[in-house]
Parts: sequence; structure tokens; C-alpha cells
Amino acid sequence: MATIEVLTGSNFKKWKEDIKFAMEMADVDISLVTDKPGDLTVTSIEDEKSVHAVWMKSNRICLLSMRRSILDHLKSGMPTDCIAKELMTTISEKYRDSSNADIGSLLQVLFNMKYDGNGGVRDYVIRMVDYQTKLKALKVDLPDTCVVH
Repeated sequence: MATIEVLTGSNFKKWKEDIKFAMEMADVDISLVTDKPGDLTVTSIEDEKSVHAVWMKSNRICLLSMRRSILDHLKSGMPTDCIAKELMTTISEKYRDSSNADIGSLLQVLFNMKYDGNGGVRDYVIRMVDYQTKLKALKVDLPDTCVVH
């Protein structure tokens, strides 16, 4: 839980990656990747009972982790009686990734970068090229002369 960044609204992509990674590492991500198993009946076999118990435990842990890592004022519009997969879908729809926002923030960082004398010039140039590459992935082609300037 220490590595999960708190969801503020603008950091959804990072938050989602953190949640998925933490749940995978804790080996409780089954409720995020599979649908809820059918209800148990009197005739259910041990394997069905075992799968159901594992899924229910995973769902509880995932829900607790997700709700714990969201700012209180953002929780008000979210369902309280749902499964983890549904909650993730609801949050994903509410905070859909916006490539325009990503482009704006990358451009802002790139154009405001200044070499401060700490570290090597090579590292500084590599960071600049990294931002340029991320922008190219978002279909924003900056000429090399612009980056050099």
C-alpha cells in the first residue's frame, strides 16, 4: 500500500498502474481480472467453494485498497456496494485518460527544462529526448531543432 499513489483525479493513469501492480504482487488481483463466480449451493464441490473463497477475499482486499487510496471528496460519487472490477470500471469512466492533458503536461515540462549544473549534461539531454519520444508516441512530432533550442 505504501507504493500506491493517492488518486487525486489528475493522476488516474499512475494510480491504476499502482493498484494493479500492488494487487498482483500481493497475489489478490483475481477479482480485478475475472468475473464473480456463481453463488454457492448445497451441491457445490470443494473446488467451487475454494475458488469462491479466494475470489471473495481478493474482492475485499482490492476494494479496501482502492477506497483507501482515493481522496475523500472523490469517493462521494462512487458506488459503495459493488465488486472491485466494477469499481475500477466506474473510476476509469470518470477519470478517462486524456491524451490532450498528457500532451500539455509533457510540453510544459519539456519547454521549462533548464540545465542546473547538477548531474551530467548527458543525463539532461537523455531526459529531453525521453520527453520528445513520449510526445511522438502521442502523435506530436517536434522537430529536433525545437528540442535543441
